[in-house]
Amino acid sequence: MNIILAPDKFKGSLTGLEFCDVVEFGIKQIRPDANIIKLPLADGGDGTIEVVNFYLKGEVVIIEVKDPLFQSIKASYLYSENSKTAFIEMAEASGLKLLKPEQYDCKNATTYGTGELITDAISKGASKIILGIGGSATNDCGIGMASALGFQFLDKNNKEIKPIGANLSQIKAIDTSRVNPKLSSVKFEIACDVKNPLYGKNGAANVYAAQKGATTNDIKILDKGLEDFSKILNTFYRVDIQSVTGAGAAGGMGIASKVFLNGTLKPGIQLIKNLANFDKQIEGANWIISGEGKLDDQTLSGKTIQGVITSAKNKNIKLAVFCGTIDLEETFIRDLGISYSSSVMDLASNFEDALANASQYLKELAVEFSKKTLK
Repeated sequence: MNIILAPDKFKGSLTGLEFCDVVEFGIKQIRPDANIIKLPLADGGDGTIEVVNFYLKGEVVIIEVKDPLFQSIKASYLYSENSKTAFIEMAEASGLKLLKPEQYDCKNATTYGTGELITDAISKGASKIILGIGGSATNDCGIGMASALGFQFLDKNNKEIKPIGANLSQIKAIDTSRVNPKLSSVKFEIACDVKNPLYGKNGAANVYAAQKGATTNDIKILDKGLEDFSKILNTFYRVDIQSVTGAGAAGGMGIASKVFLNGTLKPGIQLIKNLANFDKQIEGANWIISGEGKLDDQTLSGKTIQGVITSAKNKNIKLAVFCGTIDLEETFIRDLGISYSSSVMDLASNFEDALANASQYLKELAVEFSKKTLK
């Protein structure tokens, strides 16, 4: 009996690794002979770094960089000397989480610190960098990041501009003569689940800038800046910027990752599955057990379970899910390709009880599953 455990976290109660340990314990109560392989997953959100390091087995590198408002802070990333792979989350250097709400000001914020993290990883010998671009405090179209890598953005007087969103409309030329010479030899994979274009009604500024501290007038300035700068990028890189899916992710870091880093934008879950060699690892399994805090219609929008469903179907492996709560009809769950489902809330007396005793209830779900399907 071969069983793959491939969950996301239960936010606020269990990590993906803890899920694996608890479910393994429950299954072994009934089927001590079961061969269990733990492949925790994530979709690029909170907790991704722990899952990534389960596979990378890297070290945490801490360096001093600039935060979104150009203040010096300590920020970290993962680096595996063995595989020459780095995992960088832009939120560590350029994230909203680094600021107090009264400091939110994406018009004057920069991604420069993210570029410093990338520069450091390259200096250590990274040949591959996985970059997560969620949780940004910025709307600078990645010019801060690019500046840290040696790109220069020049105004009409051939003077270098300060790399912030408010200055995007001033850019008239890009000087690449001082770009880090090692940049072109690094493969970049970008974890991006946002599909917004760079500018316009559904663009970076109009959809996301308000939650990063932008006023109505700021949003107009930023959207115009993104549109003006896209013309420079179109000319310089011969790319139809507005047609690139996800260009507007993280205040324009989507397109910046593509043009400045030659990166490939992929859903976060796909990158983690690749890192885990997931589709190869699950071959020959009788069951895959996945799970996350909540199974609902958002699950179909690039979340972890959606990624597992795809792989399970391709390999014709039965899929079970244990979740914190399930907000989908039973028939719809079956139509998704899920053969068995149960939730912590089926056992808990209320939400607080579910959070406090998630581990115990999850073990009970695993035992019940094993009794019903593995004997």
